[in-house]
Amino acid sequence: MSTIKETAKKIKHNHILALFILSVVIDYIIEALGRLSPLLAVQFFVEHPLITFCNVMLIMAVLSLSLLFRRRVFAASMLSLLWLAIGIINGIILTNRMTPFNVKDLSTLSEARSILTNYFSVKSLIIIAVGAALFVLLVIVLFRKTPKSKGKIDYRKSVASILIIILVAFGSITGGMRLGVLDTFFPSLPYAYRDNGVPYSFMITWVKTGIDKPRGYSAEKMKQIFTEGELGEDGVYTPGKDDADKPASTPNIVFLQLESFVDPTIATDVEYSKDPIPYYRNLLKECSSGYLTVPAVGAGTANVEFEAITGISARFFGPGEYPYKSILTKETCESIPYDLRQVGYTSHAIHNHRGAFYNRNTVFSNLGFDTFTCLEYMNNVVKTPKNWAKDTILTENIIDALNSSEGPDYIYTISVQGHGKYPEEEVIEDPVIEVTEAPDEETKWSYEYYANQVYEMDLFVRELTTALEDYDEDIVLVMYGDHLPALDMKEENLTTRDLYKTQYVIWSNFGMKKKDKDVCAYEITPYVLKRLGINAGLMTRYHQDYEGSKHYLDDLEALSYDILYGKNYIYGGKDPYEPTELKMGVRDIKIENIVKIGDKYYIKGQNFTEYSKISLDGEVLKTVYLGPTILALNEEVDPARVSDMKVSQVEKNKEILSTTE
Repeated sequence: MSTIKETAKKIKHNHILALFILSVVIDYIIEALGRLSPLLAVQFFVEHPLITFCNVMLIMAVLSLSLLFRRRVFAASMLSLLWLAIGIINGIILTNRMTPFNVKDLSTLSEARSILTNYFSVKSLIIIAVGAALFVLLVIVLFRKTPKSKGKIDYRKSVASILIIILVAFGSITGGMRLGVLDTFFPSLPYAYRDNGVPYSFMITWVKTGIDKPRGYSAEKMKQIFTEGELGEDGVYTPGKDDADKPASTPNIVFLQLESFVDPTIATDVEYSKDPIPYYRNLLKECSSGYLTVPAVGAGTANVEFEAITGISARFFGPGEYPYKSILTKETCESIPYDLRQVGYTSHAIHNHRGAFYNRNTVFSNLGFDTFTCLEYMNNVVKTPKNWAKDTILTENIIDALNSSEGPDYIYTISVQGHGKYPEEEVIEDPVIEVTEAPDEETKWSYEYYANQVYEMDLFVRELTTALEDYDEDIVLVMYGDHLPALDMKEENLTTRDLYKTQYVIWSNFGMKKKDKDVCAYEITPYVLKRLGINAGLMTRYHQDYEGSKHYLDDLEALSYDILYGKNYIYGGKDPYEPTELKMGVRDIKIENIVKIGDKYYIKGQNFTEYSKISLDGEVLKTVYLGPTILALNEEVDPARVSDMKVSQVEKNKEILSTTE
């Protein structure tokens, strides 16, 4: 007993030793939360002592800053809570998706707030709020109760100690990288966090962003990539003036990215009462199809569509980075809409979710789209039990987009019905698809809910192809799931043995020949265009001409850097693409008349939705939606200003997406 007391006394008076022990404890808690298992955290510590030491020293390097304060215990506590907050948030996130918490998530806080109720019950949100309040209370108590250091701080000694700790941390991490103990390339965030530990992996998502500058980057290096005459005589690509052959035909091209849509039967430990995707399975057999390798698992829809629209791999960017939240908010990028414009196409984006989600209302302009129809421009939207819009609404919106222009259309559609979180209790009464076998009750209910959403999505695909079958223009429809659902799927329990594979189908109403091939998401559009005899655009031609070449991915990464971060050597030193004047919705929202009945004003018009609000000088007024042709003003307004009232589409977070002229 006396030995324990003596040891405790030494630790108490040796702040650096105390910090080390505290760092070990914090690291264990973080890893236990990150693995959702205390035992797996112990196993990781035992099997990977060097990686554990690197993570502990990284934590300690931050905690060592407490040496600069008289209230050292309080400062260390606050810095500890910072690390613990990362661990707790990561643990919560991993119960709802398969991608761990990373620094890039901090840029999506506004999106997270808007969908909290989709993931958490009111009870859970109350618990989170109480937890936050207790956290604040804990901070206050710690500040009042923790003692101050006696005497003055020896800043020279403190700074020296901090520098030594940081050097040890930096040295251990650098050594771990050079020895190959720590990974420097993260093709998969879940695996990276599992293999390298949470603290180190979280740090990497902070320090690595964008696309790395290629070695030997120069105008000459960019020109040397192309050897098949894709560039002009001056070695520069000029959109609209390249030597691409004009296509013999230009069918409408519709892409349908299905949220979390995969064949549920790939999970070998779950069985169902009937096939959840009978129609899609038949399409896989009858139409061109194959496996699609995507850059995300359990989440990351925006990065899958980024790859399909630009031909650029999202894995060239920092771990966990969303180009939609970074570079594409301020820069244009060569894309399929820009490329197809050269051969007469009009481009439309459709998404049955918030228009401002992942900055799509800005990004789609920088990707060359002409219109964007989002949830705020849709009527009669039916919701799932978890409050996501069902996909059947997309059929009429796709038809509307096809009818909105005279020439051929390129339509990129993003669905949302299959989105998690998937409840671990019974939610659907009398489900069409029942889970007949599962490892446990929670798995049974979550898979049953998911399978029934997928079943309805399968019905939607049937409805869409039926509608397009009789359309009086040629149409190619490309469909695929954007990623696996957030159902804690493991490779060993999947028939595909791969967390990054979904299945695509190429359907047409004019009988395209069946040809199967496995492709990556950044290759899917150039592949489809090649099948159609279309090669407009530099990135499209690069994929079509150099797929499978020795330096295919290295040169693609170099091109991506030049286009987005470099000097645009391939375009002669200047970005040739200008943002489009993105029209929100293909249906015109119009005011036809403003009438006064009693003491209230009413606006009559066309194509109003539940998100239509009366506005005056940019200020949104209290509005009652009475139907697609009438809105009621629910507040007083100066009669002299009534004629100045407009109708704005206002999304959930109060952002105005568009306003009538």
